[in-house]
Amino acid sequence: MLTNSKVAAALIPAAQYVRMSDDGQQFSIANQKAAIRDYAERHRFDVVKTYADAGKSGLVLKHRDALRQLLKDVLSGEVNYKAILVYDVSRWGRFPNNDEGAHYEFVCTQAGIPLHYCAESFVNDGTPSSSLLKALKRSMAAEYSRELSVKVFRGKCRLVGMGFWVGGQAGYGYRRMMISATGKPKQKMRFGEAKSLITDRVILVPGPREEIKCVRHMFSMVMNERHGPAAIAQDLNQKGFTMNGRPWQPITIRNILTNPKYAGLNVWHRHTQTLGSKLRMVEPENWITSPKTFFPIVDKATFDRVQVILRRITDRSWSDREMLTRLRRLLEAKGRLSEQLILDARGMPGTGTLHSHFGTYRQMYEMIGYRPPRSDFFRGDRAEPTMHLRRNIVGRLTEMFPEKVFATRLPGGSRSVLQLADGCMVSVLICRKIRQYHKGLHWLVLPNPPERTFITLLCKTNEACDGVSGYYLFPRMETKFRRSYEHDPWLQRGMRLKNLSEFYDAVETIRNAGRDHE
Repeated sequence: MLTNSKVAAALIPAAQYVRMSDDGQQFSIANQKAAIRDYAERHRFDVVKTYADAGKSGLVLKHRDALRQLLKDVLSGEVNYKAILVYDVSRWGRFPNNDEGAHYEFVCTQAGIPLHYCAESFVNDGTPSSSLLKALKRSMAAEYSRELSVKVFRGKCRLVGMGFWVGGQAGYGYRRMMISATGKPKQKMRFGEAKSLITDRVILVPGPREEIKCVRHMFSMVMNERHGPAAIAQDLNQKGFTMNGRPWQPITIRNILTNPKYAGLNVWHRHTQTLGSKLRMVEPENWITSPKTFFPIVDKATFDRVQVILRRITDRSWSDREMLTRLRRLLEAKGRLSEQLILDARGMPGTGTLHSHFGTYRQMYEMIGYRPPRSDFFRGDRAEPTMHLRRNIVGRLTEMFPEKVFATRLPGGSRSVLQLADGCMVSVLICRKIRQYHKGLHWLVLPNPPERTFITLLCKTNEACDGVSGYYLFPRMETKFRRSYEHDPWLQRGMRLKNLSEFYDAVETIRNAGRDHE
């Protein structure tokens, strides 16, 4: 009779890979795991590791962190499993090029770790019949994505023609309004909030008065003073106007001045990125447009006139010599240089133009013989370990709670935030531990303005910024900037976590407390 240890030893250790995409979520991760578990029991596998890509499209590899980690582990040769279990061919990937999915499978097979497709009708044993069926299934998976892309595009074109908003966040000066299928307004939607029902629709309505006034001021500066985006950004920043708590950037101003929605037009398909391809601009004659749809912040004649003036302003070509001469003059006048000084100076090219000509600020400064103090680049030098630590924490939490916590990004953002299954957003705030001569040892608390209303996981780092000395969960971040010292009483406003395994229960506790106060 076999003992329990001998039965366990007889089982083949295996890893499971599961994925739930944003398009056609026919099978949830829980259902995939259940099917894989049944397959493992029938074929004497023991699942010892899970790789999960939640909310990830199967079109490209670069966004699928779990699959990339799986391939990295397999290539290292230091894994404790001998097989990989996947629900079906489409969960492995819907790559437009069938050879790509085959290549990743070959990498695993060559390392001695074969793939098993648990829900397919064929056995993945390399025989001609199974190879033929597998190739057919790969083609079918890719074709499904192509057909779905066409259907989604046509559906969105129809909605735009009906006057509904399908373009993500509303943007500065507007807010999204959710309406029912019968056209009855339901509620204004907050940043990052999704529709409650698939039959609901979204329209744009005017935002706060100060934002509308600011947008009109931008168009007026182009019309009356012939200012370009860089000069307008300087003017707004000097007057104390901000964009979600941040200084205005020329590129943001330009995007507002050139967006037809500010003249009341509903315009979609200004750029495209089909099936994971590179983002490319679409010619204006191919835009999907519905006129007189939204409240116009500026009239159509003003908008059209501004486009003509902007083309004249931005068509100016800067020579390297002229830009470097202006930088030297600014250096002589101020005694130093920085990005903010360049943005504030009149008659200077935008930072985008400088980057396209000279690359980084370090390279540009070297061309004029300027050696900035090391502290000027301190933030950039520390950015990489901070981002690595953030990715590590986000990855651990999504792996601990694979069906409850997902990683995402805010529109236009580059840093990861956490999203719960019901849509609740959680910010991950990395607070670096630094030592300054006159302020001593402390942690910098600098919340990202768009995330301040989210539940916030505050992570205090060690001095090397490669580990966390304390986790605190706050209902929201009410501070814009703070230096937190050892035994800071302010931290008691948050909930101290012993480790990350307490994260999900602590979030639920904070949310329930918030509901009780409503």
